[in-house]
Amino acid sequence: MEQTIESKLSAMKVVPVIAIKDAGKAQPLAKVLVENGLPCAEITFRTGAAAESIRLMREAYPEMLIGAGTVLTTEQVDQAVEAGADFIVSPGLNPTTVAYCQQNGIVIIPGVNNPSLVEQAMALGLKTLKFFPAEESGGLGMLKALSAVYPVEFMPTGGINPTNIKAYLAHEKTLACGGTWMVPNNLLKQGEWQEIKASICELNKNIKSSTS
Repeated sequence: MEQTIESKLSAMKVVPVIAIKDAGKAQPLAKVLVENGLPCAEITFRTGAAAESIRLMREAYPEMLIGAGTVLTTEQVDQAVEAGADFIVSPGLNPTTVAYCQQNGIVIIPGVNNPSLVEQAMALGLKTLKFFPAEESGGLGMLKALSAVYPVEFMPTGGINPTNIKAYLAHEKTLACGGTWMVPNNLLKQGEWQEIKASICELNKNIKSSTS
């Protein structure tokens, strides 16, 4: 039985959210992620290198779980999917983008941070949502309040870090957490792969201790 995107995300527990400015860094980064137990990435469309980075990652690692983040338009959806993205993530809830993805059989996880947006998302048939920006929107307390009322799962992103990820992952309605700290921009820019490897290994150790 083929795994769903949601089940794959749940197995990963953490999704590295990465803005790549130099597509030449995409394959080496994918190599570090895959070889160190975190074969997943959300490549954000905050840079012009996003689509090419996704294409290069997909080419090198066909089984890697790759999302396209900060997707704001249907044109970006097309670019991401053509490049090989498995799913789409948006910072907010845009009904036009959601409908376009649904019409084309593309998984989309839009951002919400209050009850009204959750209800709008549910009305569109969505059950997996990005809680964003997590910490700025009330953190785990707000997440628990929303989860107590609505039958959806969340991917908290924004302000997630080594000090609070255990608490987020322990929450029963958390599918996975998105974060940036395990692949710092300065290390990525400089191609410091050993340092990034160490960061990913520390993250994995942290996750295992939180779920054991």
